[in-house]
Amino acid sequence: MPKYTVTPWEVSGEIDYDKLIKEFGVKSLDDKLLKKMEKQTGELHYFLKRKIFFAHTYFDTVLEQSQKGNKFYLYTGRAPSGPVHLGHLIPWIFCKWLQDKFGATLLFQIPDEEKFLFNENLTLDDTRRWAYENILDIIAVGFDPKKTSIFLDTEYANVMYKHACRVAKKITLSTAKSTFGFTDSNNLGEIFYTSMQSVPAFLPSIMEGKPTYCLIPCAIDQQPHFFMTNDVAPKLGYPKTATILCRFLPGLQGMHREGKMSSSIDKTTIFATDKPEQVNEKINKYAFSGGKETVEQHRKEGGNPDIDVSYQYLTYFLEDSKRLKQVYDDYKSGRMLTGELKKITIEVISSFLKEHQMRREKARNSIDRFMLRG
Repeated sequence: MPKYTVTPWEVSGEIDYDKLIKEFGVKSLDDKLLKKMEKQTGELHYFLKRKIFFAHTYFDTVLEQSQKGNKFYLYTGRAPSGPVHLGHLIPWIFCKWLQDKFGATLLFQIPDEEKFLFNENLTLDDTRRWAYENILDIIAVGFDPKKTSIFLDTEYANVMYKHACRVAKKITLSTAKSTFGFTDSNNLGEIFYTSMQSVPAFLPSIMEGKPTYCLIPCAIDQQPHFFMTNDVAPKLGYPKTATILCRFLPGLQGMHREGKMSSSIDKTTIFATDKPEQVNEKINKYAFSGGKETVEQHRKEGGNPDIDVSYQYLTYFLEDSKRLKQVYDDYKSGRMLTGELKKITIEVISSFLKEHQMRREKARNSIDRFMLRG
């Protein structure tokens, strides 16, 4: 059995997602639910078709509300401690698609205090600086400025704090310990922080003046926060928040060696600001291969695309499903070598980043259009 760890602060090991669904008590995104969604959206994003987004809580309720003509909000976030990498972009890309399809308002939380509280090497000045760098990447995804509000917790605290206090009053220390594994060595800020993370899930109801649902696209490691949020929600008169959950984009060495892509491992992480030569070097040098040891053996026996990181990256960033299947078949049969697969991946990632970086530069002039400040 593969051994793995999945918490809001650590992801490692070879993850069994079917097992994780049961462990976390979430539901799979089954075909029946996806068909209901497709009736409203007209199409399904390839992230859904490829099971990159694979699980949910209360997403069926959100779809029912939408079908009745009731609006819902989107909520996602980014804790600023360093540069944005490809893995961070996955929920945002999908969030943008949801915004386009449903016309939903997005609340984008930047919990700059979280990384300050959980990382002794970061100051509040550091997290604020990274926040505004990260905001450029957020805007570059293409969100509608008329329907998107980005806020730093420390800047929007005069609005959020009183609601966080109401949340905190309903959470016992024993519940926080059992949910997050806190011990006596955790500082008080770490324990209180989850109350701040709950607030954006309730802001739609507060802003609308009536119960309003919220949908959170995020990686599954963040789900424990929202279990606690939903434990508190009915006690405060709010509807339970919904989540739609994605798999992790692995680091270049693969999930089994280093877990999900991490900003702290520079050489095996592809950042949103990496240049083509950096992408080329990182993938060629570090991407875990599913190929055989010799060309002769590979041609004869074929490669294993299911463990090959270059192929895995294509499942996230190559939209053309026919081409993706051709790559899979060619690599598995041995017609395509590892070097050829890496070349395709480098081209796809570099092309994606070129467009992203162009939009990122333009975003410098439009930050204020998106910001929600107290």
